[in-house]
Amino acid sequence: EAFLPLHKAVVSTQSTGEQLQKYKYMELNLMQRKKRLRAQVPDIEKTLEIVNHMLKKQEEFQTHFQLSDQVHALATVPPTDRVCLWLGANVMLEYSIDEAITLLTKNLNTATVNADQLDDDLGYLSNQITTMEVNMARVYNWDFKRRKAIAEGPAK
Repeated sequence: EAFLPLHKAVVSTQSTGEQLQKYKYMELNLMQRKKRLRAQVPDIEKTLEIVNHMLKKQEEFQTHFQLSDQVHALATVPPTDRVCLWLGANVMLEYSIDEAITLLTKNLNTATVNADQLDDDLGYLSNQITTMEVNMARVYNWDFKRRKAIAEGPAK
């Protein structure tokens, strides 16, 4: 009661509620980022596998590649020492196979580390959300008991 003046309970609950909403918004954003990162990892791994295959097999091979979600085409890939990689945002760059392997490995490691960091951040946010919810409940219950005691006080 010394910490929280009687008239400040409602204000405290409101500010705690606002902070709780901010934490939940941050949690949602982090979950979306984590989902995007986790979706990128298999794509990077598959691309890295293909580039490694091209490095080992310096001969012509046939493969199916995806044109769109439901359309695939058969292609004959001649021996080459260069590959083109989609970097996103409609950007494609040509790399030597060694550079492509280095880049893809770096991107795979970065995506994995970032996803793990997001897991840690989400754990922290989850703890903060739980703490805020418990604090809100305690302040609300304290204020309810205080108001009930004030209402019943003169009646006794």
